[in-house]
Amino acid sequence: MLLDMELKEQLVELFKNLTKPTFFVITNDSGEKGAELKQFLMEVASTNSLFNVKTSLDSNVYPSFYLEVEDFKNIYFTGIPSGHEFNSFILAILNSQNIGKMPDQALIKRIEKLPSMSLETFMSLSCENCPDVVQAINLIAIINKKIKHNVIDGAVAPDLVEKRKISGVPAVFLNDKMIVSGRSSFLEILNKIEDMNVSEQIVEYSDLGLFDVAVIGGGPAGVSSAIYSARKGLKTILITEKIGGQVTETLGIENFISINKTEGAILSNNMEKHLNDYDIKILEHRKVTKIEKKDNFNILMKNETLTAKKIIIATGAKWRKLKVEGEEQFLGRGVHFCPHCDGPFYKDKNVVVVGGGNSGVEAALDLSGIAKKVTVVEFLDKFKADQVLIDKMKNTKNIEYYLNSSVLKIEGNDKVNKITIKNRTDESLIDLTTDAVFIQIGLSPNTEFLKDFINLNKFGEIVVDEKNRTSVEGIYACGDVTNIPYKQIIMAMGDGAKASLAMFEDLLKK
Repeated sequence: MLLDMELKEQLVELFKNLTKPTFFVITNDSGEKGAELKQFLMEVASTNSLFNVKTSLDSNVYPSFYLEVEDFKNIYFTGIPSGHEFNSFILAILNSQNIGKMPDQALIKRIEKLPSMSLETFMSLSCENCPDVVQAINLIAIINKKIKHNVIDGAVAPDLVEKRKISGVPAVFLNDKMIVSGRSSFLEILNKIEDMNVSEQIVEYSDLGLFDVAVIGGGPAGVSSAIYSARKGLKTILITEKIGGQVTETLGIENFISINKTEGAILSNNMEKHLNDYDIKILEHRKVTKIEKKDNFNILMKNETLTAKKIIIATGAKWRKLKVEGEEQFLGRGVHFCPHCDGPFYKDKNVVVVGGGNSGVEAALDLSGIAKKVTVVEFLDKFKADQVLIDKMKNTKNIEYYLNSSVLKIEGNDKVNKITIKNRTDESLIDLTTDAVFIQIGLSPNTEFLKDFINLNKFGEIVVDEKNRTSVEGIYACGDVTNIPYKQIIMAMGDGAKASLAMFEDLLKK
């Protein structure tokens, strides 16, 4: 038995609102893996009378199947969607019958304009970032039936992984060309497909109207701001790429007071539920491109605009890049940001970790159990990580390190094979042979759309006063995007509440 009774009972409850016959159509059930796949699908099928397992006349080289609901049969799985991809499989079933969280009408119109195409996503069952990409493209394929999506477990098709020269997941291919590598949001994927000129039409421009306050950003600070604004009776809109922001990418959370331990995905889900308790308009999978100051504020997005009397910016931060030669070229082919996701690709190989803070040293320790050798490169003359982590790293035999060193360039052919570092004391150059570079140098604030509009410090953070006011009257900012000294979930939530209360206080004064 692959599914325990408790999980089967949960599936029975999840599937109780299905109305259409659903077929799991196997295209290859040969061999040990094929037999395991068939058993897996039979056990899932046992949870609802509308499910059936059948075998297709079309054959595949690898153990695989596709979903068939009436005339829909656009989502294929190569391998067994277990591990982190089990939820992707379950969501595909639900979404194919319009059950579960679906995009709003404006996004649906954009997706429906896309032409016919076939997409492939290579993933690993142990990858925490892969489900976001898989589920996003599955949803696109469900909405637009001209799009086919094949979800491929790289462990089942190693020859394809080698042929495509894949060294990191998730990796999305369109017509044998990689178009997405690594962590990507629904919006980033949709924009990428549109920008590749595969879309002949663009959705109509629309004005969403006037709001008392627009909160830009859906992480802890933004959610807190939106809830506090709505509680004051203000007409509130929340604009975000993803509810939860970077929190969704956090595995264990053990310092959120009153909750001993939780996970980023759980906390993000709870934040979204809390948002839905209030009359807040939520625009998810959106990115603000520009703010204009007129009588009120005009907020511009792709194909959409709205007007707000007040703005609270809570756009958070993203992984900071080295900005050196070869970094962009080898993204997903030896340059990575997630050791948990991509580390397993480098078993018994040499890897480099750039960064000596907590995230860098923790990454080195994680990778030391997989890789043959780990080299840590730190820009400063001492590590910034907690001493307990530094001590553990120094006692790990297959980790070496270079202090006071900077990365000059990353080189390779199809994949990374070397990086060059410079000693900042004597300016000597050192070439390090490596199969991968994991960049762990902190976060960069998401303020690109605010340059030349609002006062930023040298790090690109929004400068705020003690009540979260910015240099532009009527605009407030909170959380990791600002110059507050400590970037913590609990700090961001409090900061978001403070920004909203300050904004309301200023409204009352006027």
